[in-house]
Amino acid sequence: MSQEYARALGARLRAIRSQQGLSLHGVEAQSQGRWKAVVVGSYERGDRAVTVAKLAELAEFYGIPVAELLPDTRSVRRSAPAPKLIINLLRLAELPTHQAGPLARYAAAIQSQRGDYNGKVLTIRTEDLRSLAVIYDMTPEDLTDQLMHWGVLPAGSTLD
Repeated sequence: MSQEYARALGARLRAIRSQQGLSLHGVEAQSQGRWKAVVVGSYERGDRAVTVAKLAELAEFYGIPVAELLPDTRSVRRSAPAPKLIINLLRLAELPTHQAGPLARYAAAIQSQRGDYNGKVLTIRTEDLRSLAVIYDMTPEDLTDQLMHWGVLPAGSTLD
């Protein structure tokens, strides 16, 4: 493993630990000594190589997929611009609440965050659609089809 990669991996490990509100000693305490503060710290600084097995165990300890710890996969996901979908807010307002309620609330929250009240269309990211798909208990592809059927998305909208 190159030193640059080890530092990038270490930075990712540190970010995950910090997001979880843990200090190095907190990791040691919460893991009941399984993960020593000095060892985790050396991984985070890139001073010590971490094996795949140890990385998998650490990911399990943090409760996240191993891929979230890998810097290369994360930078690839960030660098590619996410496709955007245009929601027809006028059509959305015409739909019954039992159908479009979750989408309407989600759209209203995005409008509020952005201060965007043009009232005609709203652009959402593919990630937003994936979140909505969870709410609707559908796949993103099935939800896209449903939204096109409702007339909320233009025909031919696709996920890339």
